[in-house]
Amino acid sequence: MDDAPDAGGEAGGDPFDAPFDDPFGGEPERRAPLATDLPNPAEDDREAVQEGDTVVLVVENDMSFAKVLLEMAREKGFKGLVALDGRTGVDLAHQYQPDAITLDIDMPGVDGFAVLERLKKHPDTRHIPVHIISGVERRHEGLRAGAIAYLEKPVTKEALDDAFGRIARFLDAHPKRLLVVEDDATQREAIVALVGHEDVEITAVATAEEALGELAGTDYDCMVLDLGLADMSGFELLEKVKGDERRHDLPIIVYTGKSLSPAEETRLRKYAETIIVKDVKSPERLLDETALFLHRVEANLPEQKRRMLERLHTADAVFHGKRVLVVDDDVRNIFSLTSMLEEHGVEVSFAENGKDALTWLDGHPDEVDLVLMDVMMPEMDGYETTRAIRARPELRALPIIALTAKAMKGDREKCIAAGASDYITKPVDPEQLLSLLRVWLYR
Repeated sequence: MDDAPDAGGEAGGDPFDAPFDDPFGGEPERRAPLATDLPNPAEDDREAVQEGDTVVLVVENDMSFAKVLLEMAREKGFKGLVALDGRTGVDLAHQYQPDAITLDIDMPGVDGFAVLERLKKHPDTRHIPVHIISGVERRHEGLRAGAIAYLEKPVTKEALDDAFGRIARFLDAHPKRLLVVEDDATQREAIVALVGHEDVEITAVATAEEALGELAGTDYDCMVLDLGLADMSGFELLEKVKGDERRHDLPIIVYTGKSLSPAEETRLRKYAETIIVKDVKSPERLLDETALFLHRVEANLPEQKRRMLERLHTADAVFHGKRVLVVDDDVRNIFSLTSMLEEHGVEVSFAENGKDALTWLDGHPDEVDLVLMDVMMPEMDGYETTRAIRARPELRALPIIALTAKAMKGDREKCIAAGASDYITKPVDPEQLLSLLRVWLYR
């Protein structure tokens, strides 16, 4: 059956009134009705939900289609909850801790990606599988953000049957299955030790041939892939796996020690959900990403692993929802900085010269939290651009971190005199830059 088109709507500002960390001001009990004022125009099952029920939350702004999904959930033996907007959807998810969620993207006020981000950034809701059903074609973006599947409207009854069947199969699959493809035996063992627990069944192989054999005979929930394989490049294996319709939605995490060129990273991002370059901080990120795509309940992990995730999330919490303007005339620098910042939840805009930066800031004075300013640019250098920004009263307090390839005596003083808040030299050390950003964004 075809449903009516979604009503459009632009999200403005932060539409969520409740604090990000704690939407209810406390830890909600599972299934407990904490509030009676949440709207229930679809007359769903929230008053009948009991411990032990399998509950599906439908977040859909079209009432008629929401009722179709509610009835289908009931037909499959689920109890159904309905939210006609994103804010209510997030509230109901925290209040009732549903077993699964169907999510529309194109909703007025709060779009589905904002809802998905909130759910996946909170440890209480991160494990809940989300199946996107939407008329907006942003499939890869949805899967990268942690959705288990993406169904495009208009949809048939058969497609919806399959979607709810997939949800049922996912909920019945215990433990979740992870495939690790890594040619180095020590690294393989380390990944298994890092991720392993009773809720995950891990198969670790050394070659692309073994990986393809495993995928042919077993349904996996996630795959970790090293690029440096002996019998086939990781790039080829990735394209081969994602080119198979049966494995189109398989989340793949590229975990590599290889230094990637912009072209290689672009090629990988076409297929991979996440790219992690191995360094001192990468084990925490790998544990975090596998937990996301395997929909693990963080509270059930061993204490040491919970602490690793808590440290990671606490360190990066200051970045989420922040926007940084990168001003640099070298697109390679823009690309590398953007990739690094986006990995930590920062939204990035960029300008390739000082004049473009001023034009962007004049048009978006309230939308940027910090500027990374290259000093050595033609026509209008970073010093002049910084002084021009500081001449605008509404931007005098905007943090500006100067970036320069010349670590010469007096450079820092010149940057500060021009109005920069801080200073870092190129090539930029990622950890040093992140530390500076934490300081200035926290302020």
